[in-house]
Amino acid sequence: MSKYKLNINGAPKTVDVAPETPLLWVLRDHLNLVGAKFGCGIGQCGACTVHIDGQPARACQTPISGVGKRQVTTIEGLNPNGEHPLQKVWQELDVPQCGYCQAGQIMTAAALLKKNPRPTDADIDAALAGNLCRCGTYLRIREGIHRAAKIAAKETA
Repeated sequence: MSKYKLNINGAPKTVDVAPETPLLWVLRDHLNLVGAKFGCGIGQCGACTVHIDGQPARACQTPISGVGKRQVTTIEGLNPNGEHPLQKVWQELDVPQCGYCQAGQIMTAAALLKKNPRPTDADIDAALAGNLCRCGTYLRIREGIHRAAKIAAKETA
């Protein structure tokens, strides 16, 4: 076991785990941050997506030893009050059906909107291509991202 000092959602955290422990299990089992979900374990479904230094990353494939001092943001830290435009719109439009993949969808969409505040359908489809939704709510996800982009644009105007 090794001690790791982490920056999770803007707060310092220390965990004592094996170096190869995936970030996902550190978040869920040691820090009780259960928003990121285990879907496939091989980084193909996107359910475990978090941000590392603002970029989407698959927490199931990121060993804790590789995180270092980088900032990790989970769905719980995106906006603690649930007031990020994506979080608001997801509720407003009732985007999720089962909801299992939605934290990963939102985290990937948040990174997209930060990089490209006015994405096209093609931009959205390309950015979220690695996030699978078993329920097939892709059209609502896309609509939610477009609406969140409009809300964000008004907030910054």
